Amino acid sequence: MTTFTIRLPDNLKTEIEKVAKEEKIPAGQLVRESIDRYVSILRFKRIRKKVLPFAESQGLITDEDVFKTLKR
Repeated sequence: MTTFTIRLPDNLKTEIEKVAKEEKIPAGQLVRESIDRYVSILRFKRIRKKVLPFAESQGLITDEDVFKTLKR
C-alpha cells in the first residue's frame, strides 16, 4: 500500500477522528473508504452520462424499464 500525504483543515481532521472513533475504525481506514466511495461514484456518473443517450433511445428511462428488459 502507498502513502499519500494531504493537507486538511483542522475542523475536517477533527470530524474524521470523531467519526472514526464512533465507527470504531482507524481514521486512515475511514479516509480510504471515503475516497474509494467518492471515486467510484464519479466513475459511475461518467459512465452513466455516456450510456444515458443510448439507453433513452432504447426506451430505458427508469430502473423499472431496465429490469423489464433484463427479464426478457
